[in-house]
Amino acid sequence: MLKLSNEEIIQKITAEETFEAVSEDYSFTIKIENYLPYICAAVHDGHQFRKELWENCTHTAYERWYEEDPATKQMVQSYPIIIAGLDSRFEYDLNREPETAVYTDAWGKPLWKTPLSEEMKKKSLQKHENFYKVVRALVAKIEGKFTMCIVYDMHSYNWKRWDREVPTWNIGTKNVDQKRFQEDIELWRTILEKMSLPNGIQSTSKINDTFQGNGYFLKFITENFENTLVLATEIAKVYCDELTGVVFPEVVSAVEVYLKEHLKMHATAYYQRHLNRSFS
Repeated sequence: MLKLSNEEIIQKITAEETFEAVSEDYSFTIKIENYLPYICAAVHDGHQFRKELWENCTHTAYERWYEEDPATKQMVQSYPIIIAGLDSRFEYDLNREPETAVYTDAWGKPLWKTPLSEEMKKKSLQKHENFYKVVRALVAKIEGKFTMCIVYDMHSYNWKRWDREVPTWNIGTKNVDQKRFQEDIELWRTILEKMSLPNGIQSTSKINDTFQGNGYFLKFITENFENTLVLATEIAKVYCDELTGVVFPEVVSAVEVYLKEHLKMHATAYYQRHLNRSFS
């Protein structure tokens, strides 16, 4: 894996080079093994937290982990194009607009013992800005090359905090063209519902049940690219014990193995449906 500046990453994308890199500030990774019309993203996978913020933070490492999306990158790691965050959403949230990306409070609890200085905020927001410069370049390259693009925006959520039955998978679609992409959305829901999971876990899937797809990552791409569908896909944390922080590798592996075949199947159907073309 290379360590590259933002400018070098964008240059490689523009030149259609294949590469795997970490940004020079170690805030995100990107892998492009082949230029195909689908992208996988895991913007909340990261757990890094700048050391200079530790003493001022009121949340423990576990409390931060609890609200992050661990292992979501691993679930799609076999795919040719992946972009994933390395930093915790508690430093800055890639799924929020810049104005609200640095939290003052988090889930009902003040995040900082004393308010962050403008310098501290600026350091975090620069990483947020850099990430989205790369996202823009990447989606522009894929949509420009293939006319259409689909992005699988992978997340997880804490299901035990709900006081009702919630689905294993939730797809948020409120901010995409639900009429134009209705078949693609429903096919993705059906694929997720048919997933076989170990430990007696039943895979259920619903649309706009627990979350509606209001994240900035989805909105940024949808507002800037007319022919790209972003599927905000949330898995309940059945793959870990969200109350202790223990991850169940056999469940993560089962998700990865299933998606290794079926995500590409869905992306192929999407591309063929809209353009009547295929890709290898």
